[in-house]
Amino acid sequence: MLATAWRRRVPWYPGDWLWPVLGALIIAALGAALAILANQDNGSATKTSAATNATVPIGTGTGPTSPPPSPSTSTLPTAPEPTTVEPPPPPPPPSNQLVEWPAGQNGWTIVLASIPQSAGRAAAASAGRKALGAGLTDVGVLNSSEYSSLHAGYFVVFSGIYNSQSEARANLDTAKGSYPQAYARQIVQ
Repeated sequence: MLATAWRRRVPWYPGDWLWPVLGALIIAALGAALAILANQDNGSATKTSAATNATVPIGTGTGPTSPPPSPSTSTLPTAPEPTTVEPPPPPPPPSNQLVEWPAGQNGWTIVLASIPQSAGRAAAASAGRKALGAGLTDVGVLNSSEYSSLHAGYFVVFSGIYNSQSEARANLDTAKGSYPQAYARQIVQ
């Protein structure tokens, strides 16, 4: 009956689903309005009671009788202390370049791979870039023939330049995540 009356007045009829949707919309709008009004009343009641407690002296017989505030409790809001928070320095940009072992420096490193020199330095450099892509830092390639602590005839792909064995071992687990065969090695020229 409602549908036929609607169709007579309007050339298009949205369908019978419209009426339950409109009813739900009205109920939702009323609920939202009631929630807003309820929150406004709570806020004003809190302000009024706070103002009443602050202006009515205790023990005069007019107003609420509450115990006096303890000396350690402050009833007045205090301004926050200014803080100077400096943003942390930005991290260095990730290096996609292989590093060189510092000339004349002895130390420790983490060996990721040893590639025979017959495969060529390009193969070692490619392995080094792969290590950089895996998230390792300070990755480079050594010619083992130039260092007395290494077996000659290899290009050694390394990660990190450390002053002590303990520093190198502390970072070994990170390297082993991508290179399980990695190990700490002393580099002596």
